[in-house]
Amino acid sequence: MITELAALVAGKLPARDDEGQGLAEYALILALIAIVAIIALIFLGSQISDKLSTVGKAI
Repeated sequence: MITELAALVAGKLPARDDEGQGLAEYALILALIAIVAIIALIFLGSQISDKLSTVGKAI
Protein backbone atom coordinates (compact mmCIF):
# COMPACT_ATOMS: atom_id res chain seq x y z
CA MET A 1 0.00 0.00 0.00
CA ILE A 2 2.82 2.39 0.78
CA THR A 3 4.45 1.68 -2.57
CA GLU A 4 1.15 2.38 -4.36
CA LEU A 5 0.79 5.64 -2.46
CA ALA A 6 4.37 6.61 -3.29
CA ALA A 7 3.80 5.78 -6.97
CA LEU A 8 0.58 7.79 -6.96
CA VAL A 9 2.35 10.79 -5.45
CA ALA A 10 5.17 10.42 -7.96
CA GLY A 11 2.60 10.44 -10.76
CA LYS A 12 3.32 6.95 -12.05
CA LEU A 13 -0.17 5.58 -11.37
CA PRO A 14 -3.38 7.28 -12.40
CA ALA A 15 -5.68 8.28 -9.57
CA ARG A 16 -8.52 5.81 -9.04
CA ASP A 17 -11.98 7.25 -8.82
CA ASP A 18 -14.07 4.35 -7.58
CA GLU A 19 -15.41 5.96 -4.41
CA GLY A 20 -18.58 7.08 -6.18
CA GLN A 21 -19.06 3.59 -7.58
CA GLY A 22 -19.37 2.09 -4.09
CA LEU A 23 -21.88 4.72 -3.08
CA ALA A 24 -23.94 4.05 -6.20
CA GLU A 25 -23.93 0.32 -5.48
CA TYR A 26 -25.19 0.90 -1.93
CA ALA A 27 -27.91 3.20 -3.25
CA LEU A 28 -29.03 0.54 -5.75
CA ILE A 29 -29.14 -2.13 -3.05
CA LEU A 30 -31.12 0.17 -0.76
CA ALA A 31 -33.58 0.96 -3.57
CA LEU A 32 -34.01 -2.74 -4.33
CA ILE A 33 -34.71 -3.53 -0.67
CA ALA A 34 -37.24 -0.69 -0.51
CA ILE A 35 -39.02 -1.94 -3.65
CA VAL A 36 -39.20 -5.49 -2.29
CA ALA A 37 -40.55 -4.22 1.05
CA ILE A 38 -43.23 -2.12 -0.67
CA ILE A 39 -44.30 -5.02 -2.88
CA ALA A 40 -44.47 -7.32 0.16
CA LEU A 41 -46.63 -4.79 2.02
CA ILE A 42 -48.95 -4.45 -0.95
CA PHE A 43 -49.51 -8.20 -1.27
CA LEU A 44 -49.41 -9.13 2.42
CA GLY A 45 -50.78 -5.93 3.96
CA SER A 46 -54.33 -7.15 4.51
CA GLN A 47 -53.19 -10.45 6.00
CA ILE A 48 -50.80 -8.70 8.38
CA SER A 49 -53.50 -6.21 9.33
CA ASP A 50 -55.93 -9.04 10.12
CA LYS A 51 -53.36 -10.84 12.31
CA LEU A 52 -52.47 -7.64 14.19
CA SER A 53 -56.14 -6.88 14.69
CA THR A 54 -56.69 -10.34 16.14
CA VAL A 55 -53.74 -9.90 18.50
CA GLY A 56 -54.99 -6.45 19.49
CA LYS A 57 -58.44 -7.76 20.33
CA ALA A 58 -56.96 -10.59 22.38
CA ILE A 59 -55.03 -8.13 24.52
